[in-house]
Amino acid sequence: MSGQKTVTPDAEGLVASITAAKTRGLPPVHLWNPPFCGDLDMRIARNGTWFYQGTPIGRPGLVKLFSSILKREDGKYFLVTPVEKVGITVEDAPFVAIDFEASGEGKDQVLRFVTHVDDVAEAGPEHPIRVEREAQTGEPSPYVLIRAGLEALIDRKSFYRLVDLGTHHDGWFGIWSSGQFFGIIPSDELP
Repeated sequence: MSGQKTVTPDAEGLVASITAAKTRGLPPVHLWNPPFCGDLDMRIARNGTWFYQGTPIGRPGLVKLFSSILKREDGKYFLVTPVEKVGITVEDAPFVAIDFEASGEGKDQVLRFVTHVDDVAEAGPEHPIRVEREAQTGEPSPYVLIRAGLEALIDRKSFYRLVDLGTHHDGWFGIWSSGQFFGIIPSDELP
């Protein structure tokens, strides 16, 4: 292997690659399949805070830039550019849905979520809502699919607002959006 140089992935190199490949809207990461270059000391906490080498990334524009090249493959998360792919750690979901707007009522209701990095998704068949419950406590963790296998954890205040919009349907308590019903909890488990 003489003549080959080992390069350790770093955030600065990723920023340069993203900037060079930048187009309008989200980059086409689904089309990029570069070689894996190793893991980067980057972590997304459950509350949506991004960390690099143990320090929170304080620049929202930089977090938004990194989030635009996030990709999930085989349950693992990567930052991908046309020339490199690096692994990162995601504690729960990579995004947090911090708010939503509801329009319409009943089956005609549409819920439009926004994340902490300004992604927007209308809940429905292409952007389903799901709720996981912690086995011991029954504590709910609600999620909405944002894009390409990447989910957002719905924050607590938004989840409480969703529950206020809830209704019973086919033995479940849940919510409607874009003509689809999303169960939150079986009706018979409510007091």
